[in-house]
Amino acid sequence: MIVTVQVYQLSYTALQVTPELFKEIIANYQRHGWELKRVLMKPATFARLKDQTAELFNEAKLIESEFDGLWFARLSQAGREAWELRLVAEQPYALFEAFEADETEEEREEARLEMENKMREQVALS
Repeated sequence: MIVTVQVYQLSYTALQVTPELFKEIIANYQRHGWELKRVLMKPATFARLKDQTAELFNEAKLIESEFDGLWFARLSQAGREAWELRLVAEQPYALFEAFEADETEEEREEARLEMENKMREQVALS
């Protein structure tokens, strides 16, 4: 008897990120009170969407990256500020951090960069 075992690994990378996927993710976060702050985009994604960036991302800061991701923020409990980095892919994947009110912007930025590095590692594994 021959037994075949198939192993499936979730892939967080999309073959081609579409404007519709960006819109869907952004709308979902906005429904829950999140505000889009930054957009991380691969050069190829930016090249495809460059004529639509103002419409899609409004005032959010555009940043070149090795992966497509969206940074959202909102106020949290006890005066904290929550930030979430959402990978732009069909399979949802996000990293979350809540910052204390007394944390400096430098400390917050260091934590956000670490989260981006963790996301890069996750994308590289998929």
